[in-house]
Amino acid sequence: MEGKTGFSRRATMALMLGTAGAGMIKGAPGAFAQAGGYPDRPVKLVVPFAAGGPTDVMARLIGGRLSDNLSRQFFVDNQGGAGGNIGMGAVARAAPDGLTILVVSSSFVVNPGLYARIPYDPFKDFEAITIAGDSPHIFLAHPSTGVKSMKEFVGLVKANPGKYNYASPGAGTGPHLSAELLKLSYKLDLTHVPFRGASPAVQSVVAGHNPFACVALPPAVPLVNDKKIIGLGLTSPGRFPTVPDVPSLNEVGMTGQEATTMQAFLVPAKTPKEIVDFLYQEIHKIVVAPGMKEKFLELGFTPIANTPAQFTERIKIEVAKWTKVIEDAKIEKM
Repeated sequence: MEGKTGFSRRATMALMLGTAGAGMIKGAPGAFAQAGGYPDRPVKLVVPFAAGGPTDVMARLIGGRLSDNLSRQFFVDNQGGAGGNIGMGAVARAAPDGLTILVVSSSFVVNPGLYARIPYDPFKDFEAITIAGDSPHIFLAHPSTGVKSMKEFVGLVKANPGKYNYASPGAGTGPHLSAELLKLSYKLDLTHVPFRGASPAVQSVVAGHNPFACVALPPAVPLVNDKKIIGLGLTSPGRFPTVPDVPSLNEVGMTGQEATTMQAFLVPAKTPKEIVDFLYQEIHKIVVAPGMKEKFLELGFTPIANTPAQFTERIKIEVAKWTKVIEDAKIEKM
């Protein structure tokens, strides 16, 4: 599901330049006394997607700050493939010593319902640390459609069943499932056109090849603000600061449509609680640090840093929710 979000190259490069020292061992005294001296060796952050996507960016952002704060190397290891399953399966089998951390997107909770077989159990193979941040999905329209709101979009599609297409970053991505949830909720006959990433999906709307799209927010922001495409609505609980004129679906009375792409941290099951708690405290400290909210928003994320217990509960809710959407929408398992 990653690598399909069309994350801004400019944002990626800015972050990587801004954390050029990430993963470098600092000379200052370490903060290793907590959690029994942890970490006493370099820590690997496994990103189950290619470099440059949002999860990779989040891993480098948090990993760089952890390296700085703890005077120990936290480095990113990209293990992409099979919609994230390869990297997630690898961490599920890793030693529970806190030296291997999994950084995931919503693929973690979608894949159990999307794939016939996956190499991990989301409930048994991991200890949840935190969701550092998440990003909403946005519904888009080409100006030629004359549609300027979600209710107009739904009305047009209902009045013309089977006539319209919508683009997404790819089959099984969060935005694809958000659109399918909308279709189920409002009984819409709307054809899905999957692309290999959000950027080409967005560009297909800009060019008028597809009248509508549902994508992760970041790549759509400049085009919406420049009025080249119409932002119809967001799947977040409320509005997002970088697109202040676009309402949430909740705001316009279309409830039950909330969906975001999470950026989250986990470790293998049986990792000592002291290490889990320590990592949560350190990541939470980073997320709430001065200036980080602005950094997150610039990159298209809402800061969260929820507790391990809260994240564990969200995993249960999200797996059940998206498995049902996949089944009800009759999306073929991969």
